[in-house]
Amino acid sequence: MLCLVGCALTLSAQTWIWYPGDYELWLGNEMNNRRTERGAFFPPFWKMDSHYVLVEFSKALDLKSAENIDIAVEGRYNVKLDGKLLYGQPSTLLLPAGKHQLNIKVYNTATVPALFVKGTTVNSDATWRVTFEDKEWIDESGKASDTSATHYAQAGHWNFNEANLTPSNFRLPTKQQQPVKTEPVAGGGQLLDFGKETFGTICLDNLRGEGNICLYYGESREEALDTLYCETLDRLSASHPTPLSTKAFRYVYLTASGTAAYDSAYMLYEYMPETYLGSFRSNDEELNRIWDVGAYTMHLTTREFFIDGIKRDRWVWSGDAIQSYLMNYYLFFDNDAVKRTIWLLRGKDPVTSHTNTIMDYTFYWFLSIYDYYLYSGDVDFIRQLYPRMQTLMAYVLGRTNADGMVEGLAGDWVFVDWADGYLDKKGELSFEQVLFCKSLETMSLCSQLAGDQQGAKQYADLAASLRAKLIPLFWDPQQQALVHNRIGGKQSRTVTRYANMFAVFYGYLDADKQQAIKESVLYNDSILKITTPYMRFYELEALCALGEQTRVMQEMKAYWGGMLRQGATTFWEKYNPTDRGREHLAMYGRPYGKSLCHAWGASPLYLLGKYYLGVRPLKAGYEEFAVTPVLGGLKWMEGDVPTPQGKIHVYMDGRTIKASTDGGSGYLYFQSKKKQPKVSGGVAENLGQGAFRVKMTGGEVTVRY
Repeated sequence: MLCLVGCALTLSAQTWIWYPGDYELWLGNEMNNRRTERGAFFPPFWKMDSHYVLVEFSKALDLKSAENIDIAVEGRYNVKLDGKLLYGQPSTLLLPAGKHQLNIKVYNTATVPALFVKGTTVNSDATWRVTFEDKEWIDESGKASDTSATHYAQAGHWNFNEANLTPSNFRLPTKQQQPVKTEPVAGGGQLLDFGKETFGTICLDNLRGEGNICLYYGESREEALDTLYCETLDRLSASHPTPLSTKAFRYVYLTASGTAAYDSAYMLYEYMPETYLGSFRSNDEELNRIWDVGAYTMHLTTREFFIDGIKRDRWVWSGDAIQSYLMNYYLFFDNDAVKRTIWLLRGKDPVTSHTNTIMDYTFYWFLSIYDYYLYSGDVDFIRQLYPRMQTLMAYVLGRTNADGMVEGLAGDWVFVDWADGYLDKKGELSFEQVLFCKSLETMSLCSQLAGDQQGAKQYADLAASLRAKLIPLFWDPQQQALVHNRIGGKQSRTVTRYANMFAVFYGYLDADKQQAIKESVLYNDSILKITTPYMRFYELEALCALGEQTRVMQEMKAYWGGMLRQGATTFWEKYNPTDRGREHLAMYGRPYGKSLCHAWGASPLYLLGKYYLGVRPLKAGYEEFAVTPVLGGLKWMEGDVPTPQGKIHVYMDGRTIKASTDGGSGYLYFQSKKKQPKVSGGVAENLGQGAFRVKMTGGEVTVRY
């Protein structure tokens, strides 16, 4: 069993390597195709790409002394040293001292061509070059061509750091768990209750007899007992049992036919090993429980990749994923999981549709990449991914209209949100233009990191042009808001929350318009309300960006606390406080279609870390950061936020702030009515109007404000 936790790889420490993104595609295909509905195979409905079947790995060597290396591969392979093909498939090789060129080709159709080399100084790692076509040919004279036209990439890797830890054998670990309650059901069978939402495989002790055991799974008691409409089920032959697949459930209803019987049932809980590096506690116990349940929701939906929900869909969706990344930065700080998910979502060229077929999800994919760089400081990943960013943006630009804006075309799913009311998707949606503009700005920033100055200017110019159109074309001065869409060049009268709240926290509006939107849209109950945690995430972020943490705290407790009061043990795909009884379970026209464990439901993790503890990176990798704690109605709070250098710890009550950092430097910002607040561990700098900051470079800063 392989149990892998994301960690930084030291170059020259041997590890399995592959063509970048290929293992992520293969592993993602394995995971995305595990979904079933009532026993039927249910694959994703978007284009699925696969790995390159033939990959060449190369390394230029300069050895001070002769060296033996061990070679392991997944696939068939050959080895060339200084252009000479060696006999057979050598598992060990003596490399003479001096300069050499080592090339190893690996072929594998079933799993990803992968290579592991271990020597004293020669080891497979991210410094190796890889290509899927070496463009080498031999003419009639026997002369080999050069390979100057070959495109090489930096090798991909994770942390399979031993020869026997082959990438294709990766499995998530499991541990045995017992139901907290077992009860007989009238009419036969028994109902298992595992106490909370969970994920894994049911196991039956001493299965025997002739006949079937039927297992009906439910995130709720009602679902498990409804054998006609529960979303997932299994039928197991007692005499010829086959392994059961993983499922999401809290309850399992088991029935037996014929002489089929078993002694007891338990589960193998399947999980991704993660360390909770972030933390949050306060005087409000309900809020503490919201954080705990959010963390558990996030953990369940963090598998090989960040998925949407563990019952349905069990797929990787870009809109869900970008929120998971942000929550991850305040909980696990697992950068490998972010990179795996970004690779999988992108797929390969040629681009034939939007990400997950959804226009807005393409834009979220772009936005997530610069977020990753800002939190991690990993510029190598940006440079590695940049060519696929270019081709995806070329696809988007090829579908813009005469005004340089995007609108839904044939094959495009314009999603925005699940709404309890009509949401027009026709024409030019202001929401899509805001996301498109931010994506172009992201492309310009990433172009600079990749050394593409021409691209940086091109994307910056396109972004500036689009941004200049947003207010003239979509702002309605009478309604003091961005209207929802334009059709045929004419503004609609409809105002929705989406574009307005994104424009607020992207800084696309001046201060007057931001304040106007707060009243005309965000606090206006006549505007179509948001009932998904997905968009509540952004709505509350916009309010936090406007300094409304006290109001947001009330909203958080009402919305997420409302789910807890309904008995939630994980947070849901959608929650409407006006629903009653089984209405909370229904969605998509199905009585139990709603996911009761959905990644986007865990957004308080991000909000509490960024806008209450107040920690955010200002420069890549937290080289510089800001700590701006806000109680928002709490009496006290404290917590940790993970960074590449360790943790930033924050404590705040009505009189005192304490903050410390394990690395990097930044400023603690606070408000005080005192002319000279008492500070230890630093010096308060007066910024005017009651605002102060204290430089943080290590140790603890304490402020009596």
